[in-house]
Amino acid sequence: MAPARSPAKPASGQPATSGGARTTYKPPSAPRSPGEIINDIQRELARRGYYDGVSDGLYGPKTDAAIRDFEQAAGLKPSTEPNEALLQAIVRSPAKLVKGTTGATAAARPTPVRSDNVIERTAASKRVIALQRALAEYGYGQIKPSGIVDPDTQAAIEKFERERKLPITGQASDRVVRELAAMTGRPLE
Repeated sequence: MAPARSPAKPASGQPATSGGARTTYKPPSAPRSPGEIINDIQRELARRGYYDGVSDGLYGPKTDAAIRDFEQAAGLKPSTEPNEALLQAIVRSPAKLVKGTTGATAAARPTPVRSDNVIERTAASKRVIALQRALAEYGYGQIKPSGIVDPDTQAAIEKFERERKLPITGQASDRVVRELAAMTGRPLE
């Protein structure tokens, strides 16, 4: 008795045909492309308020910053690359891990109240002006020295904190001012 052939794949090794049209079979457990994973990570981070860019599947500075901020807030070890495990950790995380950032989603949620020595966002300050000038001078962004911690200033502070391996707060804290003064070699007052 001859062995039975599977209708899905003929013995010739060619894909099965249906009415003359060739169909391809993709196994359900096929690994997803990095772009698909990054796109899903961007979408999930945006839902939680960490990412405010376009969900385009491209790994750029905004995606990197959002991933690092999420990992820090969730107490995770920094990952080397975006992968399914990171995506699953984001999906499992509660929405309460959202950090107080600026962006399109910031208006929809309250900003957490901080009790440490952080400069008020609304009060213009000579200290903030000095901080803004130093951040701009050392390439952390094109910041206008207004004395108010605006979104551009916050992004520059976050970039500085990431490069100096500080906790990422985006706030003009005493520690940020001390670290920046140490880097520039002059006081920021």
